Amino acid sequence: MGRGKRFGAAAEKIEHLKPYALEEAVALVKENAKAKFDETIEIAARLGVDPRHSDQQMRGTISLPHGTGKEVKVLVFARGEKVTEAEEAGADFVGAEELVQKVSDGWMEFDAIIATPDMMKDVGKLGRVLGPRGLMPNPKSGSVTFDVARAVKEVKAGRIEYRTDKSGNVHVPVGRASFSEGQLADNIRTVVSELHRAKPAAAKGTFWRSLTVTSTMGPGVRVVVGEEILTVS
Repeated sequence: MGRGKRFGAAAEKIEHLKPYALEEAVALVKENAKAKFDETIEIAARLGVDPRHSDQQMRGTISLPHGTGKEVKVLVFARGEKVTEAEEAGADFVGAEELVQKVSDGWMEFDAIIATPDMMKDVGKLGRVLGPRGLMPNPKSGSVTFDVARAVKEVKAGRIEYRTDKSGNVHVPVGRASFSEGQLADNIRTVVSELHRAKPAAAKGTFWRSLTVTSTMGPGVRVVVGEEILTVS
């Protein structure tokens, strides 16, 4: 069965506009993740914010209790003793000016970047390369820090970054199709609770416009955002 037929058959099981309870939505998404690879499970949250105003922009990090299921390659920009600290914490690539130049020349074999504050003068030159990919280190996300060991371990363990796009949407991975329904539900609750906690004071009206769970190749399933999902046990 090709992707079109498979997608159509899966979509028939889902009532397009009906929001499902979290566990039911996760079960449907897992059931419809039929690709020959371990599909990524993601959530898309449409939030009642206007990112054109700086006081309604949302950005931060979330540590998922069960990780993302993806091996994350971490690049650390550091000098001196911080190099050893990063390497011992499990960083995949560590260096200073020579790595800045390598990235500038087009090398991109990493998934996350951490930089010490003293390196940001050099790393800042990579804005055009890293910015569009969402990889630019930022103090708000914890990726600019002298505590490189802790930052590396958190990223390796499943810390994800989120930020609202220009339409007020947040897209983040929450695991793999091979995860149990309970693991996926735990990760989703953690993300939703953090986004709810981080709601800007300036945001007016309905904050949760919609929440959708989807797999790489499958149709999206809408989720009810109520007290049950906002509470992390």
